Order: sequence, then C-alpha cells, then structure tokens
Amino acid sequence: MDRVRIATRGSRLALWQAGWVREQLERQGAGVELVVVETQGDREGLPFAQMQGQGFFTKAVQDAVLNGEADLAVHSYKDLPSARPAGLEIAAVPTREDPSEILLVRPEALDEAAPGLPVRLGGQVGTSAVRRQAQLRQLRPDLSLKELRGNVPTRVDKLRRGEYDAILLAYAGLKRLELDLSEFYTQVLPATVLVPAPAQGALALECRQDDLPLKALLQPLDDPQARRTVGAERGLMQKLAGGCQLALGAWAQETPQGLSLLAWYGGRRYQALAETPEAVAEAVYRQICAEHPEVVCASS
Repeated sequence: MDRVRIATRGSRLALWQAGWVREQLERQGAGVELVVVETQGDREGLPFAQMQGQGFFTKAVQDAVLNGEADLAVHSYKDLPSARPAGLEIAAVPTREDPSEILLVRPEALDEAAPGLPVRLGGQVGTSAVRRQAQLRQLRPDLSLKELRGNVPTRVDKLRRGEYDAILLAYAGLKRLELDLSEFYTQVLPATVLVPAPAQGALALECRQDDLPLKALLQPLDDPQARRTVGAERGLMQKLAGGCQLALGAWAQETPQGLSLLAWYGGRRYQALAETPEAVAEAVYRQICAEHPEVVCASS
C-alpha cells in the first residue's frame, strides 16, 4: 500500500513507539504519516481508580482507525482492555522489551538495608496502578503510597522536584526514551519480586480486520514468541474480565518444558506450565478460582 496513517497518543513515549513502527514500515517502502489523538487519559487528571470506563489511553486511538481517520493504531499493549472492539484486529506484536518494573529513588531516601525495596522506612512512593499499589503494600506495608500521573518524563520530573521519595515505572518506557537517571538510585525489579502488568513491554499494532494489504505489510513485524507470552498473560486477564485497573500481575516466559505463567492476584502468587497460551492461562485461572470464591469461574 502507498501510505499508512498511524494513530498515536501525543506523549513522548507513544510518539517514540509510533516512530519506531514508522521506521520499520518505511524500510519496506511504505509512506507513513502520524495522526496524533488525544485520549481520555491524557485529558483527565483524576486517579485511574476514579475514572469511568476502560481504555483510557486506547479507545480514542482505536476510534480513529474505526472511523477511517487512520489506518493503524500503535498501543502500549498493557493499556488495552481485555474486551476487543468489533472490526479491529491485533495484526502484529513486535519483539517485546523487558517487562520488568524499575524503582527510582532519590539519594536521601535510599536505604539499601531496608527489606524488600531500598527505600527508607515510611518513604513516599509514587504510582497510580492499583496492581503496583497492592503489591507494594504487601512487600512494604510501611511505605506511604501517593498517586502519580503524567507521561514518563513528567513522572521523572516530579521525582526530581522532590514530590516523592521514589517512584515505580515500567522499565521498557525508560529504556526506549533513554532518559538521564544519573541523579537517582535505580533498581530493576525482577518479575519474581514485583509481577508486571499483563503485556508490559509489548506493543500492539492494531488495524481494521478487512485491511488485508496492511495486515500483509505488518506481518514481518510480528514476533511469535512475544505473541505467545502476551497471549498467556492477557488470556488470564480476559478470564478475570479485567482492564488496566485490575490488580493482576502476569508474566509468561518460554522454557524448555513449555510456557510458564506466573501471576499475582489477591495477595497470592500462582504459577503453571503448559504447552499453549490458552492452556497455561486456564491452569492459573483455575488456581485463582479455587482460592477466590468471589471470582465467577466459568468453564472455557
């Protein structure tokens, strides 16, 4: 196809991600144009828990594709709700960045001897994700948790100004933006310490289902391993009918024995091993159902 219009949010990270996709498509000879879209999450400064609906950072971008204002949407996959809009398809999941979390700590708030996290007793930690908040309360109940909104550079600037002692972010975004973090103590937290959001570090390239030429153009960008691991994580999220405000951590990885899925839900960890994303998501879901009667467990 001659020209591809990519719908994207206007944040620095979203533009980096859309720009990366543009470069890949231009290498195939396509002309590419970016269409910047303002989303609910960009407009509203409320804590996520107080915002109505789902898809705060994705629905408006999806609508631009559905309405014909753009051909392709580039999302941070973790922002997509589990419910799929009619008429759209995830045509490619590129190679995934590290899904881990990273902790940034101001030097005066650093305590490397503290249990669990190197933050001083009673320190104020910024994050808005209910998943991070729930795991932090379990890991370090002494910490004071404070809402943290804004794009990635804005969040780092708030830490720089001393509004927080430490903040927790997705490592993938900081790696992509290559921000100067030299004034902070930084620690990448393994997924076994703080379980990341389903699909964290992955991109979702979404187009109309009937756009066959674009789907063919995107095919070389699809990474089967990323699609499998993300499929397991989001498969579990879908069974729990969750969006970005579900306190669920999920991390899948390929092993010689099969696909492993580690999940954090309701204060507990669950793990299973299976051959397919569907099977491993179902296995972990059954474990959660057995311990959480409030979860409506339907047979798949």
